[in-house]
Amino acid sequence: MPPFECQVCGASFEVSAKAVARYPGWTPRFCREHSPRKGLGKQRQRPPASAREENLTRAQVLARYAGGPQTGVFTDGSAVPNPGPGGWGVVWVEQGRIRAERHGHEDATTNNRMELVALIEAYRLLPAEVELELYSDSRLCVDTITKWAPGWERKGWKRKGGPIKNLELVQELLRLHRAHPRCSLAWIPAHSGKLWNEYADSLATAWLREEP
Repeated sequence: MPPFECQVCGASFEVSAKAVARYPGWTPRFCREHSPRKGLGKQRQRPPASAREENLTRAQVLARYAGGPQTGVFTDGSAVPNPGPGGWGVVWVEQGRIRAERHGHEDATTNNRMELVALIEAYRLLPAEVELELYSDSRLCVDTITKWAPGWERKGWKRKGGPIKNLELVQELLRLHRAHPRCSLAWIPAHSGKLWNEYADSLATAWLREEP
């Protein structure tokens, strides 16, 4: 049985065929870590505002946040709902000054696809010789490129868990990652108050606000 995709974190997870067969029509939507059943009986607390989607304009982000790295390329992507329409955003910053930014929108997509597209567009923005850190708040995308994709490539783009999702995007991103040997790819926590990560998020959701 192919893996499922968690609707919270986007990670792939597996459920036994026996368990799925017990509930006809059921499609697992959450990994073990984000299952709504986890912690039943305990008091549920609403996550802090900094950990929630705020849907701020770029001007609001600049007025509200100041922390985090001030040099690098920051990327984000999302779909609302997931799957559904979505967007991606990229901002290149040096010493707190914006050098370039891009964003886009697709009518039918997923969180993971938009996160991958954002990273692809980030690399396309950069000269091959530049030395910079690229940041993504998708640990899945970062791990895919820095840990798993080279092994999948050696095996003919196959993996034990089944077909590789978004294969064409993964292949293109790996190619661009290798074409920028002086750039490193790092994970950054989402919605943690870091200015340029929040700014990238605002770019990725600009289509929701009909912003150019």
